Amino acid sequence: MDHPESQLQNFLFDEQTVRQKFVRKVYLILMAQLCVTLAFLSLFVFNDDVSGFAYDNPALFWLAFIILFITMLIMLCFDDARRKTPINFVFLGVFTLAESFMLGIIASQFAPEEIFTAVTITAILCFALSLYAVQTKVDYTVMGGILLVCVLALVIFAIVVLIFPGHVMIMIYSCLGALLFSIYLVYDTQLMMGGNHKYSLSPEEYVFAALNLYLDIINLFMYILSMMASSRH
Repeated sequence: MDHPESQLQNFLFDEQTVRQKFVRKVYLILMAQLCVTLAFLSLFVFNDDVSGFAYDNPALFWLAFIILFITMLIMLCFDDARRKTPINFVFLGVFTLAESFMLGIIASQFAPEEIFTAVTITAILCFALSLYAVQTKVDYTVMGGILLVCVLALVIFAIVVLIFPGHVMIMIYSCLGALLFSIYLVYDTQLMMGGNHKYSLSPEEYVFAALNLYLDIINLFMYILSMMASSRH
């Protein structure tokens, strides 16, 4: 009969192995999503025919938005849509394509060098924030409620900016958004990593974990682009 300490060590080893496989799977999915998004960005930024067609047919943007919203809602409400293979990959693929299409249309309003700068800054920030999330002793997984309140406050501030537009207001809004989603990236990374953090995602939630990180990165990229647009004037 195994000694209790030996059983505990075996359990911890098994749990760590499962978590490592989970993390690898999440990052592989995330890399695939980002590659698709970068392909769409390149297509819309460097091909005038594609961006022109999208501008001539604005209904396509709103169709993509509706698909994005419905897909996200289904994945949030139904466990099978996030956990059951292959349906989880189908929903994730549809979401990624819709998001990439919308992002491509938005990015086509910027010069290629601006997109390259924003992508570079986002990549450096994401790498640094991911390292920080792994190394820090601060447990960000307990901040879910606070972060949600901050998102709601940011939405209210966005409405204020729409009513009282101005370059300074847009810059403040963009900086706050970039800061918030930087913290969200740390939060979601720690949820994925598990370990000594209070909360963690189930290994079955690899698609949901990848989706969370993907949205953090995309939002961070968008706010950086917004800051660059505001600084033009």
